[in-house]
Amino acid sequence: MPSIAVTTTVQASSQLDFLQEKPAHFDGDQFFWSYTEEPHRTRRQAIIKAHPEVTKLCGPEPLTKYFVLAVVALQLTCAVLLRKSSVLSLEFIATAYIIGATANQNLFLAIHEISHNLAFKAPLANRLFAVFANLPIGIPYSAAFRPYHLTHHKSLGVDGLDTDLPTSLEAFFLDSVFGKAFFCTFQILFYALRPMMVYKLPLTQIYLFNIIAQIGFDMLLVRYAGPRALAYLIMSSFLAGSLHPCAGHFIAEHYVFDQRSRIAKDAGNLVPVPETFSYYGPLNMLTYNVGLHNEHHDFPAIPWTRLPTLHDIAEDFYADLPHHKSWIWVIWQFVWDKEVGLWCRVKRKEGGRKVGGWREDELGSNELKGATIPGVQ
Repeated sequence: MPSIAVTTTVQASSQLDFLQEKPAHFDGDQFFWSYTEEPHRTRRQAIIKAHPEVTKLCGPEPLTKYFVLAVVALQLTCAVLLRKSSVLSLEFIATAYIIGATANQNLFLAIHEISHNLAFKAPLANRLFAVFANLPIGIPYSAAFRPYHLTHHKSLGVDGLDTDLPTSLEAFFLDSVFGKAFFCTFQILFYALRPMMVYKLPLTQIYLFNIIAQIGFDMLLVRYAGPRALAYLIMSSFLAGSLHPCAGHFIAEHYVFDQRSRIAKDAGNLVPVPETFSYYGPLNMLTYNVGLHNEHHDFPAIPWTRLPTLHDIAEDFYADLPHHKSWIWVIWQFVWDKEVGLWCRVKRKEGGRKVGGWREDELGSNELKGATIPGVQ
């Protein structure tokens, strides 16, 4: 099985040693810097060579649209039922956390699936359905999420392209128990605002449609159900990306927790560090199997229902990879373990490319058509 990454970390016993040892690319951060391409393309090719039948798993999953319809209906029902409840009441907050946050996290990940063209065959149908799935979230984001997320796949760990990476500023100021607790509590805001700080997307037609549709929906909801109904949806979205069990996937996917990986730099020694981690627990049932994250990055064209089959077929490639057993424990360890934090991400200076551009909404580029081609994304 090929090596999946080669990285280094820098640690020093004194400030002088630190300054003397830092490589030419080092800007004072402590990220795990990699000097090879991202690991998933290599492993995908190896899996296809060893198990060519996995390519038959690619393609849209018809069940996705029905689950989205059910969750959208659930959230609208809850919003209407709570329209007369106080926002600070126990029933309002408990419903928003237990039902609303779980439902909206489910919709976040439905949009993630749809962004890979895995709900319908036609790209336009996927773009429009993502806007529909966005409605109970309360804030337009599905159109912008897609190019940022596909760039994350094409440019995993690439500094300045992969907006899933924390910035050096975030890692420096939040490098404490309090800072990490703050990050976990408000991480939905970091994921919403950080991409715009890294690079901005052009205002495409689908992005504009997403904004208009969401504002129109919000206005209608307030008009006929009242402002508290909309407040329920917004609170659900915030809690979905806060201290919620399902929100553990944000941290579990790419932060390095493995003690063997977090070792100091030895002069001239390059240390292999995994940069994607799977989770094989029960919360996958609520989150479109996003926990099978190595499997997803290896084959983004395989939908959520077939990722377990991929894992079983290629078990010889996945059995020895480090993985998580609990998203709740991931959050707890991230906050309290002094050796884990926002610095614990693999970064690389080169490779990858942006996905999306001025003409993305015309649906004519390979970026849009390639989502169901094995190995393209």
